[in-house]
Amino acid sequence: MSFDDLLTVNGQKMNCFREAALNLGLLQSDTYIEDTLEEAAVFQMPSSLRLLFATVLVHCTPTDPRLLWHKFEQQLCSDYQRSQELYHYSFTEIRNKVLKDISTLLEQMGKNIDDYHLVPNTLRAAYHEQLTKEIDSERNIEVLPEDLLLSFKLNTQQRHAYDLILHAISSSAGQSFFIDGPGGTGKTFLYRSLLATLRSQGHVAIAVATSGVAASVLPGGRTAHSRFKIPLDLSTNKTCQISKQGSVARLLFESKLILWDEASMAKRETIEAFDDFLKDIMESELPFGGKVIVFGGDFRQTLPVIEKASKRTLIDASLPNSPIWNKFHMLKLTENMRAILDPAFSEFLLRVGEGREPVDPQGQITLPNDIVIPYYEKEESLNRLIQSVFPDLLAYSNDPYTMINMCILTPKNSSVDELNDIMITRFPGNLHVYVSSDKTVDQRHQGDYEDFLNSQNPKGLPPHKLLLKENCPLILLRNLNPVEGLCNGTRLICRELRQHTICAEIAFGQHQGKRIFLPKIPLQTSDSERNGLPFIRTQFPVRLCFALTINKSQGQTLDYVRIYLREPVFSHGQLYVALSRAKASAAVKILIVPRTFGDIKVDCKTRNVVFEEIFQLTQH
Repeated sequence: MSFDDLLTVNGQKMNCFREAALNLGLLQSDTYIEDTLEEAAVFQMPSSLRLLFATVLVHCTPTDPRLLWHKFEQQLCSDYQRSQELYHYSFTEIRNKVLKDISTLLEQMGKNIDDYHLVPNTLRAAYHEQLTKEIDSERNIEVLPEDLLLSFKLNTQQRHAYDLILHAISSSAGQSFFIDGPGGTGKTFLYRSLLATLRSQGHVAIAVATSGVAASVLPGGRTAHSRFKIPLDLSTNKTCQISKQGSVARLLFESKLILWDEASMAKRETIEAFDDFLKDIMESELPFGGKVIVFGGDFRQTLPVIEKASKRTLIDASLPNSPIWNKFHMLKLTENMRAILDPAFSEFLLRVGEGREPVDPQGQITLPNDIVIPYYEKEESLNRLIQSVFPDLLAYSNDPYTMINMCILTPKNSSVDELNDIMITRFPGNLHVYVSSDKTVDQRHQGDYEDFLNSQNPKGLPPHKLLLKENCPLILLRNLNPVEGLCNGTRLICRELRQHTICAEIAFGQHQGKRIFLPKIPLQTSDSERNGLPFIRTQFPVRLCFALTINKSQGQTLDYVRIYLREPVFSHGQLYVALSRAKASAAVKILIVPRTFGDIKVDCKTRNVVFEEIFQLTQH
């Protein structure tokens, strides 16, 4: 409003405009990292502060990590210092305990504490100790008592798969299995039972998944890319970045079972790279080096997406089109445990997922009337959709757990942004606006394109202007630390909003209720993004999640699902994924912006994209 207003930040007048811009987070320097840690230290949650400190080291690349350590050492150590009188810890013991905690967090993120030179003396363990630590860590994963009882509750098909896999392990007959089953057939139930049985016997059983969300529901789960160091860009390098003599290779050598969930979402080259690596470390030409491998997935869901993907290239990129596919022993789960609740809806979902639901001359399927919200005009219809899933926003703002398992799904990011903007405006509370700092990868272009970069909203990146309120639902956009529950797709509740930090609470999974701090981190547009100009956005790695894209919801189960089809689905399995996030038809409502056929507007018909060729390829 004036030059004085431009100089004023949080009621304090700065000495110059650059200082004001720095305090607002509009320019980058290490001061914003220090401010982030100072804000978080006020909460007096040392374990969460150590996780934030490790996250900052890995993702924010501070210029002087040792300076940060010395400045915040006392706050990072405060819980151990409070225990000093009880346990008689010395200053050196306290420091070493904290550094070991930070070292463990860094290792979970694929880094080593020695790379940051926090203290003169090294924490690097001897080579043998590293190998032992990696294996002991897997062997010491907690087995919950309820998981040990799962093997007694398996249905006939699950029991058959369970017995076959354990027999292959006990007979040392290396075999590759693929468990194929639609949502609700209990694949995760079977996985947890296998993991609990083997781990309770002291064996190493490794659990990974293609997506972070799927990994977070498996005990000890990690993403396949982080665990096996598989390159994200396989066009330039198709080998796992693991030393044959390293601790991860030794861990794989010692493992009795490797379980990979949501393998149907992985590109075939990813599985092939892992196959080559296991053959190398096991020195065997048998499939996967003769290890017992269990893959699982549902080919009715969305397939791996590649740039400029046509139907043919999508199929080419998928696992069933790989020579490896014929090596798998197929195990099909067809008994749908959700069918007990709503058998007619379960059968309808299968017909949609497999492309068997009848289509009209325009290639559209007809949805059941009881799940369709009639369309009148846009504003009224959207209000009815929102009201049907979020009827009392005031109550939800006071108790966000009552709404966290509800969501609106839609095919495109533009529709997600439209809905989230509406919802955050209506959600009670004070609005906080966080503005990103955007810079071109090639700094020579920064002056010419900064305003243009601010206007961009590429997929996978948070918006330039992030609008948040306390207790609103969020979704994490990066795999910060899957072991601690922080993976791409983790749903969070926003608890406190500060200038440089967000205090959030994990809403689902084994880490539900854990409070964590999120800093602003630099995020680069992907190489496949068609912006024309690669750039780096420094922003909190979250988006609102009143609404989600259908693809982002894959792997999640919701109590209430609302689907907004402003445009029809455009990819294999999207409609099936959207409809199958809930357990019964009563929990699903869908709003379709109608297309006109002749003089009639139809709001209960929509497109269903299914590449039936994928099902032909999966038949052995």
